[in-house]
Amino acid sequence: MALLQSSTLPPAQPAYVLRGHNAQIHSVCFVRHNTRLLTGDAEGWLVLWNLATKRPVAVWRGHSAAVLALSTWPDDRLITHGRDGKLRVWQLKHSDEPTFSVVLPIEDSVTPRHEPWLLHTISVNTLNFCAFSACKASPSEAAQLFPEANDTALLVAVPGDREGDIDVYSLPSKLRLTTVCAPKTVKLGMAMCVKIMIHTSKLVLIAGYEGGDCCVWRFDQGTWTLLSSTKSHSQPILSLDAAKSLDRYYTSAADATIASYSLADLTACRPVKAMETKHSGQQALHVRSDDRIFATAGWDGCVRVYSAKTLRELAVLKWHKQGCYALAFADLFPEDAQTPVDDRVGSDQEQASTTLQTVGERRKTKAQTTHWIAAGSKDGKVSLWDIY
Repeated sequence: MALLQSSTLPPAQPAYVLRGHNAQIHSVCFVRHNTRLLTGDAEGWLVLWNLATKRPVAVWRGHSAAVLALSTWPDDRLITHGRDGKLRVWQLKHSDEPTFSVVLPIEDSVTPRHEPWLLHTISVNTLNFCAFSACKASPSEAAQLFPEANDTALLVAVPGDREGDIDVYSLPSKLRLTTVCAPKTVKLGMAMCVKIMIHTSKLVLIAGYEGGDCCVWRFDQGTWTLLSSTKSHSQPILSLDAAKSLDRYYTSAADATIASYSLADLTACRPVKAMETKHSGQQALHVRSDDRIFATAGWDGCVRVYSAKTLRELAVLKWHKQGCYALAFADLFPEDAQTPVDDRVGSDQEQASTTLQTVGERRKTKAQTTHWIAAGSKDGKVSLWDIY
C-alpha cells in the first residue's frame, strides 16, 4: 500500500486484526523469521500466532503482571519481561507447538495452560515500566568485555535497584556483570527506556529518563564513561531505538517531540534534529531492519511512520479507537523464506497433494516477506499493516 494518503482517499485499513486478548496489549514481537508473532498483555498472558493462518499456536500465562517486553534468542527461545519483577527465557520449538493450548485469554482467562520449558529466570527491578534491552555478543566480544563471564552470549540491560541506575546481566549465566550509575549532577528521575548495543567494537548504553534527559555511556576497560547528557524533551522519554547504518538514534516522549541524535559523535550534547509533531504520547519507537523508516505507537490510537533520515511523517495508520502501546516491524529479509513448490505432473492424488503444498508454501512465503507493522492497543487487539 502507498504510505502517503490523499485527503480524497479513504483511510488505510489494516490487512488483518488479531483478536484474542482480554487486556490491553503491552508488547508485540515477530519471531522465527516472520512466521510467528508473539503478543503479551497487561495480565501477563502470552499468545504465539501463526502469521500464515492468523491463528494461535500456543497460549500461556507467563507472568502474574503486565508483559513489558518480548524478544527472541535464538529462534526456539523467547524472552519475556514482566512487571512481576521476572525476566524469563522460554524454549518453544516449532515441533512442540501442537502440545500447547490454543484457547485464547478472551475465551478463558482463568484456566492454567501448559507452559513452555522455562530455561532461565532473572529477578529484576520493575518499579516503573522500563523494558529490558538485549544485545548479542560474539565469544570474542564477550571475552574482551567481561573476561569473568566466559559463557556470555547475550547482554541484558534492565533498571537497577537505585533510581536512575541500569544493571547489565549476562545470559545464560544470569550474572549481574556491571551497573551503570546515573550521574549525580542532574536529577534524572527513573529510567524509562534503555538501549544496549555494540557500536564500533565498543559496548554502548543509551537511557531515556523521567525528566526528559537522554544519557549515553561507553564501556571501556571495565569502566562506564558518561559521554553525553541531553535534554530534548520536557516530559518523560518513553522509547528509543537506533539506525546503525545511518549512525543515528531516536527518542520519543510523553510530549510531542521526536528527536534524532548522532551515533558517530556520542559526545554531542544536542540532537541532530528535533521535530515538534503536535501529537503527544508516542511510544514503542522502532526502526525497521533496513533503517529507512521508523514508527511509533500513539496514545491517540494512531501508528505514525517517519523517515529515518529526515523525520518527515510518511503515514498515519488509524484504526484503533483506543490508545496504542506496542509496535513491531517484521524483518525484511528472513533467512528461511522459501519459494513456492513447483507444480508437478502425476496422478490426481499427487497433483492434489502438490496443490495443497503449494498453497501452504505460498501462504508461508507471503507471511514471511510481507512488510508487516504490528500494533497492539488498549482495546486488546493487534492490527497488522502491510506497508512498503
